[in-house]
Amino acid sequence: MVAKFFVLTFVLSWAFFVPAVMTGHPVLFLPGVFAPAIVALALTAHSDGLEGVQKLLGRMWQWRAGWRWYAFALFYILAIKLTAAGIHRVITGAWPRFGTTPWFIMIVAIVLSTPVQSGEEIGWRGYALPRLAERLGWPAASLLLGVIWALWHLPQFFLDGADTRGQSFPLFFVQVTAMSVAVAWLYLRTNGSLLLTMLMHAAVNNTKDIVPSQVIGATNAFALSTSLVAWITVALLWICAGYFLIRMGQASRVRAIIVTSSPAGVSPT
Repeated sequence: MVAKFFVLTFVLSWAFFVPAVMTGHPVLFLPGVFAPAIVALALTAHSDGLEGVQKLLGRMWQWRAGWRWYAFALFYILAIKLTAAGIHRVITGAWPRFGTTPWFIMIVAIVLSTPVQSGEEIGWRGYALPRLAERLGWPAASLLLGVIWALWHLPQFFLDGADTRGQSFPLFFVQVTAMSVAVAWLYLRTNGSLLLTMLMHAAVNNTKDIVPSQVIGATNAFALSTSLVAWITVALLWICAGYFLIRMGQASRVRAIIVTSSPAGVSPT
């Protein structure tokens, strides 16, 4: 069933992504962003009925978690980026380029975009991750999902108007796979809260450019990035991912079943 989810998600998403790239109209891209949630809900309705759909959607409101997990969701990529900037300063003697978006705009953007992330998170983390973890264990599931998640974004690197157009997809691929491990760790530690993964997804999207990794004037999406701060960021993400993988490896396969089937509102660990 999880393989069917991935196939249908790519087919439905790319049915919008590819025409958007070919026509140069980014608005056509937007419906495809919600394909992971649409497919996940359809498959859940087919296999588990209305009750299963309600449980899956209920995870979007699963807010009971320790404050540290909210801090983790909000500040993880920000901490990574600022640390990367500091290391860049030590290595080169100069600070990297910093973004110009005011902090209060970032906060507003995170608040407004968190619900929008349900379009992806219901599918990737709510449906696919726990089912993969039940079969493969959490470390392998988080890595495999990261690979698939990154590949799903490929058309975005050829889309007119996107900030990823012409940027290094190989670099993005490595970054997103590491990020998938971090989001899986958050999901596991909050007993399957999609609210927290949605919040983290929104925070990553809206604070990552406080220290931009983009190469100005880049045109080859399959070239390796020449941005030093980008590679420092990758190294930091994978150091953290290594820790999360070790910790997730200690979780039992039974935990995956619990997160898959337990109702929303379960108390976090």
